[in-house]
Order: sequence, then structure tokens, then C-alpha cells
Amino acid sequence: MLEVATQREQCCHTGGSIDWDTRGNLYLSTGDNTSPRATTYAPIDEREGRSPWDAQKSAANTNDLRGKILRITPKPDGSYTIPEGNLFPKGTSKTRPEIFVMGCRNPFRIAVDKKSGFVYWGDVGPDSNGPDSLRGPASLDEIGQARKAGNFGWPYFVGDNQAYNHFNFAANTSGPKFDPENPVNNSPNNTGLNNLPPAQKALIWYPYAESKEFPLVGTGGRCAMAGPVYHFEDFKKALRAYPKYYDGKLLIYEWMRGWIMAVTTDKNGDYLSMERFMPDYKFSNPMDMEFADNGDLYMLEYGSGWFSANDDARLIRIEYNGGNRNPKIVLAADKMGGALPFTVHLTSKGTKDPDGDSLKFTWKISSKNGYYKIINQPDSKVTFAKAGVYKATLTVKDNKGGISVQSMELTAGNEPPVVSFDIGRNNKSFYFPDKVYNYKVSVKDKEDGSTENGKIKPSDIVVNIDYLPEGFDKTEIVQGHRTAEEGVINTKGLKLIGLNDCKSCHGEYKKSIGPSFYSVSVKYNSNKDALEKLTRKVISGGKGVWGDVPMAAHPQLSTEDASEMIKYILSLSKPKPRIKSLPVQGTYVTNKTPNEKGLGVYIFRASYTDRGANGLPGVTSEETFTLRNAKINPVKYDEVVDATKMSYGGNSFIIPSKTGSYISLRQIDLTGISHIDLTAMAPKAQLNAEGGIIELHIDSPKGELLGKTGFIGDAGGGGFTMGGKPTSIDVKPTEGVHDIYLVFVNPNAKPGASLMVVMNTTFRSGD
Repeated sequence: MLEVATQREQCCHTGGSIDWDTRGNLYLSTGDNTSPRATTYAPIDEREGRSPWDAQKSAANTNDLRGKILRITPKPDGSYTIPEGNLFPKGTSKTRPEIFVMGCRNPFRIAVDKKSGFVYWGDVGPDSNGPDSLRGPASLDEIGQARKAGNFGWPYFVGDNQAYNHFNFAANTSGPKFDPENPVNNSPNNTGLNNLPPAQKALIWYPYAESKEFPLVGTGGRCAMAGPVYHFEDFKKALRAYPKYYDGKLLIYEWMRGWIMAVTTDKNGDYLSMERFMPDYKFSNPMDMEFADNGDLYMLEYGSGWFSANDDARLIRIEYNGGNRNPKIVLAADKMGGALPFTVHLTSKGTKDPDGDSLKFTWKISSKNGYYKIINQPDSKVTFAKAGVYKATLTVKDNKGGISVQSMELTAGNEPPVVSFDIGRNNKSFYFPDKVYNYKVSVKDKEDGSTENGKIKPSDIVVNIDYLPEGFDKTEIVQGHRTAEEGVINTKGLKLIGLNDCKSCHGEYKKSIGPSFYSVSVKYNSNKDALEKLTRKVISGGKGVWGDVPMAAHPQLSTEDASEMIKYILSLSKPKPRIKSLPVQGTYVTNKTPNEKGLGVYIFRASYTDRGANGLPGVTSEETFTLRNAKINPVKYDEVVDATKMSYGGNSFIIPSKTGSYISLRQIDLTGISHIDLTAMAPKAQLNAEGGIIELHIDSPKGELLGKTGFIGDAGGGGFTMGGKPTSIDVKPTEGVHDIYLVFVNPNAKPGASLMVVMNTTFRSGD
């Protein structure tokens, strides 16, 4: 239907958003197809052979479809016509009639207001951190509004028509500023008119630093998106319409900053105000947004890393709840079981109401033997004198009728054993090749005795040390390792149970709302049709077999997956293979060399199940720790704050965006760690990076300083694929487990500037 010619010598800027008006007209945004790398100001390089660096060939060219918002009327035969009111009447020399808006840099997301016909778009701006008297203004992102066809200025103007200088790249001299009332395109790369329509101002504009005009947008990286406009009357029959409060408001959003703003305009379309939409929520790089017919708002989130398979990339649905929201319960006990008399401290710390309502707390303690107690306070201490299994139920009510309930089981009469897996003064976070571990496992149990007095035999203790080459995936470690020890054949079934809601209603060996998995296995052990019958029940739901509480349907599960889950459940009552175990005392050598991708972990685990007491079943305790590869890519850290994750040229790395940015790892043992090697660079050519130092802090980003690098400056034109430059932090000798923070510091960096690229970190032992 329509072809837009492009150059592929240099990247970037493609635009690529479409929308429709109520008259059947199609709107299409296109980027200026111009390299941003030659300058952070106006890309108007008119030297011979430099066309990819000259946006005058495209955005400012009346005879080119790039750097535009086009408007056409598609026809059933695959052709199109030109609607009335485009920027240039059909037949005008040196123009394209498809152009509705010209003078755009990268209009990435557009939206047409179906009532007013106004077109909105987010235009992603250039990268200059500050103004230059010889070049022009600081870079700005824009929210554009076209009430009719027009020229919006790029590459001569930005924001509210702030003008660039006419810069001569051949002579490296600066000329006068361009005139927004009379913009002229005399570039040799221009195939259109020389005299252009007057430039129009953006509706909203903002820099890297704080915006004086629009302070609510914040600071930092920028990537503006626009639309849709909400109209209440379009959703009168919707199940969950947003309120009339939002009627006529434009929603704008930010890919980098993770917010949505509701923008209010007057009857003419002039800006009045903006406010945060869902102000307590940071979106994970929003890419696109649309209202569904039922009133829900759908958003596509790209995720936190550029060019990466992001865990937080997703399609989300934002449903409006006009009523009261229920409290969010957090409950905990200092211990889940113990010998008689058993005293437990119950707490609701962390429970809160999303609407800020006042809350009333009620603990109900009960047992099958009739024990019953009510406590009307957030936290409590309870002592049990009789053996048994008790249920502690917390009910939280707000002052508007919202109620939430959550329970946990407590066992009185059997003290859990204490298992100790001692590897001496070795580090318990990282493994190092050919490291010799002299280990010893000991157990103490109040009722059974201990390994020291000989009442607990070594044969009763399970000891495993395993290497998992597939990487440090906590879920895989828990599920896969347990499967190996307990002799469970169906690993897939166990994993699927963990990924679904099964354990909300069932325990493996204890009854919950529904029967235990073990009870189900015993009941159907001799039934040859059990697998087929129970597979259907998991998918379709059912009730009546185990009481009045119905079992929820799971139509999203495939028959194959449901069958694997049932196979695991039915296996629980069958005899288990004997568990293989290492000696309780011995020597182990880690002989796996860390690979380039930082994969591979060692799992050290010891467990003991006591013999039970006071008629209660045995309790299992264990000590487990994971020794991970000492080489960790920064994108795999537990927390990345004010830094961008990115993959490029086969490398994964982070780019800190301001001084005080940090990455952190939780609960890292620093015992024996003498230094941390890093691969980092501050490329001027690619990122205009400011450089800085990297500091190691513990327990908080401003906690005790354990060491720092020297200043990391320009990598010297190395580019992303060159691997950066090695540097190191000498670590102050520190014992024990801490949260650690690598903080990127350059107080002189310009607002919004990138500091550096960090590609790898490796922890080293001084042993």
C-alpha cells in the first residue's frame, strides 16, 4: 500500500506507530532515519557523503516520508487516497501529499483523539545534556499535539521552538539561530521545498534535568510516549469503566522513567495540568497502551533491559476498582514449632491497607481438640501447654468493610532439630576451583539427643554436595535438588505444582483447605483409572469427594501438564528408593572451573527428620547453602537502581545513569573476599559517558565503605564489543553475611548523563 524509502548505512529512528480516526483515515509515524552519533545537537551535517547524519534530508524535507506522521485513506483494493487537510495539497511541487505532520525526530507512539481529531505523539529527543551558546538548546523530549496539519520543527527547533544554530560541520563554525517563523532548508540532501511552513510548539517538553515548566515528569533518561485520550461516553456499557474524572484526559507515558501521567487540557486543547496515574507504581518500561471495550487498560511492558529477554517483559491489564480495597496481610511467627510449653510470637508487621484506612486486627488460635483463643491486637505472644497442631488465623478489617484473612499452622510438643553444616572459615557464598572443604555435619534434637552423645546415628542424616551446571536458578535448585534426594521420579510434575496455585489449598503431608497430596495418593493408589480421572478433575474442577469446599477449575492447564502433576501426587504413597548420602564428616574438592557465562553452583545440604514426640509426626530440619560462581554479570544482580540493563554484540552489561546509581546482591558472605575485579569503561564516542568511580558499601548504599576503584574514564574508542578495561576494588577484610552495594559515583556528572558501562564482576579470595 505504501513504501517508505530508508537508508541502512547508519541507524536509527524508525517511529513505527499507527492509529485511525473515525473517518477511516490511517495515521503512520516514521522516524527521521538519521544517525544520532555525530552530534547531540542539530544533525544537519551537509558535507558530501554525510547524508545519514543530516535530518534535513528527511524530517525537514517536504518531499520525503521520513520524520513524519502520515495520513492516508486505505481502499479495499489495496490502494489509498489522500484526505482533505493534509499539510500539502495533492499536486504541490516538491511535496508528498501523504504528510500530515513533518519535523519529527522519532515519533515512537502516536494516538488520535477520536472526538476532537487531534493527533498526539511522543517525540524522542536528542542527547545534549546542556545548552551550548554556539550550538543550541539542551535536548528535550516532546509530547506533540497537532490540531491540524503542521511542521513541528525538527531538526531546527525543539520543545517550545527553542532554536538550534546553523552549524557548518565542514568549517566547524557556528552561524545564526534558525527562525521558527521562517525555517529554510538549503541542505544539498533536500529534495523538497526550501521554504518550510512555520514551526509549531510541542504541547509538553522536558530535559534530562528537572523541568521548570513540567516538574512532575522528574529527571533522568527520557523516552516520551503519548495516548490514548479517555472518553467516558465510549464506555457507558463497559463492565469496569474508568470514572468520569478521567473524561477527556490524555494519558502520556515514559519508557525510561516508568510513569503514566493524566494530562488535562481546556476546551481548545491547551495544556492545563498533569497528575500521576497510579503514582505508587513504577511501570517496567511501558511500550504501548490501549483501552479495551470492557473498560480495562492494557499495557505492554518491554522490561528493564535493552535488547534482552527480560523477566519483567509482559502484557499487563489495569482494572479500575472504584470501591474499597481489602487490606494486604503479612503474618509471621518467630518459630513454627517447639517443645512444651511452646511459646510463639505472632506478628502482623508489614500488613497495610492500600487506601490508608484504619485497621482492626484479630488473631484466632484453634485446634481440632477444641482449643480456642481470640486476641484483638496486631502482635501477640501465645503459649501452648498441650501437644497438638494449632491454626493461627489473622483477620484484618478496615473501617470501610474490607476484610482479609490468612492462616498458618503451628506444632506444639515436638522441638525441631538443629542441623549444622560446618565448612570452617570458608566463604559460604562463592566457590573457587580446586578448593578443599573439610566439612562436618552435626545434629541436636531436644527429644532425640545429638550426634555428639551418639543418640543420633550418622545413618539417620542425609548429606549431599552437588554441582549444578545449569546455573544459579533458585527455583530449579530447590525443586531439582529435592527431587534427587527424595527419589521422586516426576520432576516435571513437582515443578508444575510449584508454578501453579495447588499449595494454596493442599499440603503435601498436611491437610489444608483441601486434602493433603499424600492422602489423595493413598486413596487412589489401587485405582487404575485414577490418573485419567484426577487429570480431568484438575482441569474441570469438582466438589463433594473431600468435603463441601469445591476444587477450582484450571482450564489454562494442558492435559499433559495436569497429568504430570497427578503422576507426582500419586507417587507420594509409593515406596521411595534409598537416599544416597555422603558421610557426615569428610573432605570435598570443588573441581569445576567457572565458565565465561558465570553458570554453575554447588549445593551443600544436610537434613535430619526427628522421631516425633507426644504423638506428633517427625519434623525435618536442614541446613543448606549455595556456593555460586564468583563471576557475576551485573545484569544478574538482585537489584539494579537508576541503571539500564542492556545486551549488545553478545555482551550483557549495565549503564549507570547518574551519580548514586547502584547494583546490589543480597546476603553475600564476605569472609575471605580480598578484592572484586570489574570490567568497565566510559566510552565518549558511543555514550558520551562521564566516567566515575565504583564504591563497595555494605548493608545500604550509604553503609560502611569497604573499598573503591580509581576513576574510570574514556575507554578510548573501544566500543561495546571490545570488553572494556579491567579495574579492581581492594576489599577491607570483613566477616559474615551482608547485603552489598556497588555504587557508581561522579558528583560532577551532568544531569541525565550516563557514567559508564559495567560488563563483569568477579569476587576473589585471598586464600
